[in-house]
Amino acid sequence: MMRTLDFNGDLGEGGEQETELLPFLTSASIACGGHAGDAGTMRSTAAACLAHGVALGAHPSWPDRAGFGRREQTRSAAEVYALVREQITVLSGVVHPLGGRLRHVKPHGALYNQAARDEILAEAIARAVRDVDPALVLFGLSGSRLLAAGRACGLRVAAEVFADRTYQRDGSLTPRSHPGAVIESVAAAATQVKRMLFEGTVGTVDGGEISIQADTLCLHGDHPQAPTFARRLHAELSAAGVLFKEP
Repeated sequence: MMRTLDFNGDLGEGGEQETELLPFLTSASIACGGHAGDAGTMRSTAAACLAHGVALGAHPSWPDRAGFGRREQTRSAAEVYALVREQITVLSGVVHPLGGRLRHVKPHGALYNQAARDEILAEAIARAVRDVDPALVLFGLSGSRLLAAGRACGLRVAAEVFADRTYQRDGSLTPRSHPGAVIESVAAAATQVKRMLFEGTVGTVDGGEISIQADTLCLHGDHPQAPTFARRLHAELSAAGVLFKEP
């Protein structure tokens, strides 16, 4: 059975092994100053992606460099709209002189997870993306409120699944503070991904099973074994009939 899938990585976050992922990715979400990144890292990361034919996306987050954007915040819809729009615009301004353009937006960390369940936050993000460029694809957790908000705004959306994270019964990712949140075995990650793609389900940490849609697959660039995971996943999925392409 042939399946198409985007294989994305979160880049520009300062990881030493990020460039090793590029031969296997079809898209990259680049940190744009909230949790990590500055003009220099945005430029160098975007240039490396373009050299490898990897589609570019923005990875906006809460302005929280000390916490790497992984601490939840409470802000008004207007504030969320403004910070997301600003970060996308900043990265776009870096990318255009390189001859590239942004193709998608994927919130980072706590902003991503909060938007998955908070309708007001999700709507603010979706409006910001649309108002920058309605052609941008909005990435969000499969089954989340963020994807629903994107569709309501007229955006194309991509349901994201994760190779290196485990799932809760409600479809959310297991919090990183919990045991077993991160999948350490590349074999287990490959098994999980193939199940999501070809069966439309994923196992949960409590032994259950939930339905899931997979349009784009994320591998975190800061995972200790990220290059090994990327190589193995790409090889196994290609052998299983998956065609990799940007969404």
